[in-house]
Amino acid sequence: MKHKVFLFPGQGSQYVGMGKDFYENSEEAREIFNEADQILGYSLSRLCFEGPEEELRLTFNTQPALLTVSYIAFKLTGLKPDLAAGHSLGEYSALVASGSLSFRDGLKLVARRGHYMMEAVPPGKGVMAAVIGLDYQKISEALKAVKKGLVQVANWNSEEQVVIAGEKVAVEEALEILKPPRSVYLQVSGPFHTELMRPAAERLKKDLEEVEFRNPEFPVISNVTAEEIRTGEQARELLYRQITSPVLWYPSMQKLSEYQVEQVVEIGPGKVLSGLIRRISRGWPQVPAVYNVEDMASLGQLRQAVSG
Repeated sequence: MKHKVFLFPGQGSQYVGMGKDFYENSEEAREIFNEADQILGYSLSRLCFEGPEEELRLTFNTQPALLTVSYIAFKLTGLKPDLAAGHSLGEYSALVASGSLSFRDGLKLVARRGHYMMEAVPPGKGVMAAVIGLDYQKISEALKAVKKGLVQVANWNSEEQVVIAGEKVAVEEALEILKPPRSVYLQVSGPFHTELMRPAAERLKKDLEEVEFRNPEFPVISNVTAEEIRTGEQARELLYRQITSPVLWYPSMQKLSEYQVEQVVEIGPGKVLSGLIRRISRGWPQVPAVYNVEDMASLGQLRQAVSG
């Protein structure tokens, strides 16, 4: 059996204007945007279409915006994948698409998650940095030598790209020890996916316990374990653990190589995950065709590919 996999993007993929083409050309998209505006109590649609960029980039705005546009893109495909995964925030989008979470509950959760994550660490205390050109094991070992504070692996994105995060002084020391071929500080508001997010995790835990989680209609690969989520209770527990755990994206994508994956589709703004899967899948026995859906043109290309 050949498999179709949907990937849902995380923070960093947002841009001003995302979703506008869907809104202008689809009644279903307009209804979902209007529902999001009503649930959140402000015009998320205006923020997505007009910005300003610095406001859209605020974590508590970015997260519901990305989930909404990704959910619209998913609905407009009219397709159900055999398997899905989402990068950090994108795991919520994947679970909403799978029917494990309702759109309303998912949207409320990520809005609160964004607030809790921004409030967990004082501004300027924590940072994230992408380390490019060194392998995961070498980085993990080197971080043990850091003396000035907490620093952890936050995202294992590919063979050559690992994101570290923690207290600013600790990340700076880690980069001095590692001396990577290249490193880039990320434009984010906190040290996500580290123990510094523990206050956010504990606050979100209460919200997660109050929401209904159903068994997903298709498996979703967890960021925390790189294994399939098959029950609602698994989904609830792993979303709680996700806030303080590294995103195991590279192992999650390697998991796909166990399947006969024919098509991989990035569902939502940007092409970050499309680029990663193209690099990661080069050595697979069967290299999948890769698509993305972020506007009507790319939706049309997917439909054409699926119809043969």
